[in-house]
Amino acid sequence: MTIAIFVFSLLGAMAIGIPIAFSLLICGVALMWHLNMFDAQILAQNLLEGANSFPLLAVPFFMLAGEIMNAGGLSRRIVNFAMACVGHIKGGLGYVTIMAAVIMAALSGSAVADAAALSALLLPMMVAAGHDRARSAGLIASASIIAPVIPPSIGFVIFGVAGNVSISKLFMAGIVPGIMLGASLWVTWWWLARRELVQVPPRKTLREIGVAMREATWALVMPLIVVFGLKFGVFTPTEAAVVAAVYALFISTCVYRELGLKDLYPLFVSSAKTSAVVMFLVAAAMVSAWLITVANLPAQLIEFLQPLLDSPRLLMFTIMVIIIVIGTALDMTPTILLLTPVLMPVVKAAGIDPIYFGVLFIINCAIGLITPPVGTVLNAVAGVGKISMDEVTRGVMPFMIAQFTIMFAMVAFPALVMVPARWFY
Repeated sequence: MTIAIFVFSLLGAMAIGIPIAFSLLICGVALMWHLNMFDAQILAQNLLEGANSFPLLAVPFFMLAGEIMNAGGLSRRIVNFAMACVGHIKGGLGYVTIMAAVIMAALSGSAVADAAALSALLLPMMVAAGHDRARSAGLIASASIIAPVIPPSIGFVIFGVAGNVSISKLFMAGIVPGIMLGASLWVTWWWLARRELVQVPPRKTLREIGVAMREATWALVMPLIVVFGLKFGVFTPTEAAVVAAVYALFISTCVYRELGLKDLYPLFVSSAKTSAVVMFLVAAAMVSAWLITVANLPAQLIEFLQPLLDSPRLLMFTIMVIIIVIGTALDMTPTILLLTPVLMPVVKAAGIDPIYFGVLFIINCAIGLITPPVGTVLNAVAGVGKISMDEVTRGVMPFMIAQFTIMFAMVAFPALVMVPARWFY
């Protein structure tokens, strides 16, 4: 009965158009009423405590870093560098997209920010070269969702806080799986683009490659600072977010000089608005998370999944399918906040490593950003690229299948995640 009230109160509120954060609060009130413990003071206290977390400070700073990176010329120089390296190969603009997405993922941690930047920079070039418009938009969308997997990742920060898991270890464990997702797109694009008749730009000279690399050096150094700083304990993930934001601000204003003082205010306002939405979601979800614990829902779920606890791979496969279904309707952040407190006790009861589960969970939620009908990244690419949602959805399908294939390969072979993860951390 408790599970039914939790599910139907949440889905019912969302179905009538109430924003997700307020739907979570309504779900919390319904659970409190059912448990005969309604108290507005408890609701307010949990709402405030939900956002009162030091690790969550990483969220606004990583978002600010992404905003500055796109406005300050770092994204454009990364694209130019990738273009100089592989632009001359047949289908080279697709490889440029994948390369640029992987590098930018190590700068911002935001899939939507990367999708907007890549759509504005590369989609017109790919269409002008003769690539199919829908397929190009689909590649950009699927490449952008690598951002929540490669550190620094806002998704890992939120999962780490919600599941009480080491954010630094999640960051390190996400590096190789993120690169594998990029490799799956590389192979898929090669297979799809090999028969296209497109204009191939001339090969860049070594001098031109050197110039592009020199101009992009300051941008390329940023992910190295973050990764090595975390690996050797120089700073925490929260401090890494501040380092990334300050570094991007310094490079954009003092080195590249593409941002002036008058440009900073709108950037700060934009990142503050986005951060406020995420933080309110986190705070509202923590009310439901507390009530999930009080109502003992994880124990009920463990009892329901008892037959699968002796087979961790089968359990992980089942959980991944559940997340895929939920990801078609919910955005990444609410999916993490809703499912983490419910699934973590089940995962631990089955003896599955929480770091391994976290990486697979975030990969699945990231792919959910390009699954219709919601697909936040699909909407971003469609809006910026001035292309219909149907076209983007059609173009993204082969790349989404490739990424799901990699994800389920990691379910079948956990060593793909854990062996390199242990080396990094």
